[in-house]
Amino acid sequence: MDFMTALDVSASGMRAQRTYMNVISMNLANAKTTKTPEGGPYHRKSVSFAATPVYNPFDKAMEDAQNRQLEGVSVRGIVTDKRPSKRVYEPGHPDADKDGYVSYPDINVVEEMANMITTMRSYEANVQAVQDAKAMFNKALQIAR
Repeated sequence: MDFMTALDVSASGMRAQRTYMNVISMNLANAKTTKTPEGGPYHRKSVSFAATPVYNPFDKAMEDAQNRQLEGVSVRGIVTDKRPSKRVYEPGHPDADKDGYVSYPDINVVEEMANMITTMRSYEANVQAVQDAKAMFNKALQIAR
């Protein structure tokens, strides 16, 4: 794997983790949203990832046995969680139904925070991989002097 390919793999991971962090932030911001433009409470979102080849079609002709299976990551899509909403008895709430129950999103703040920490660590690992690749490239340049 060459220098630019290592950067491409890490960059794909950083892009994917940035998208996941945005979705987690959206979930946390809407943890108590009882009414959306579509109607009803907010529904938790999640990110679907997929392995993606790093090479473009031209690079396919140049690949060798060492990097033939080299893949990065991409966001396949943002999916809506199918968890049912939580019903809480609050008869004075403006969004309460005729029985006095309000439907809240089933978002577990602890779960979202754990996902956020995992996402941050994954992003940091990719940043470290970029820094290490740059350091190796700089060392190679120093050897050539």
